[in-house]
Amino acid sequence: MYTFTIPGRLDGLNEYTKANRSNRYQGGKMKTSNEAIITEAIIAAQENGFPKAIPTPIGITCNWYEPNDRRDIDNIVFAIKFIQDALVRAQVIPDDSRKYITKLAHQVFTDKENPRVEVIIESL
Repeated sequence: MYTFTIPGRLDGLNEYTKANRSNRYQGGKMKTSNEAIITEAIIAAQENGFPKAIPTPIGITCNWYEPNDRRDIDNIVFAIKFIQDALVRAQVIPDDSRKYITKLAHQVFTDKENPRVEVIIESL
């Protein structure tokens, strides 16, 4: 089992949809920005023992710690797309298709002092 933590909160579906509707480049910019935050967290974890590559297939569990109760769960967990794409970009997994990721699980909590996303990956 491998874990890493993404500090803060990632953009949700509502923000992403709004960005895509406002300008055709804003959605891509938002995706790139979120993936950069996640990639930084992966690189920091790799400096502390997180593997450069994980045997696949894998299961991903995300514990989402939000600063308040305002966002709906489906809006929050949408950002799993950014996490999966960042894992591919960082070459931790070869692709984010069902061949390589066969299980997803989510739990959402509130932590006003320390919003974050804890990502737990297990080889299946």
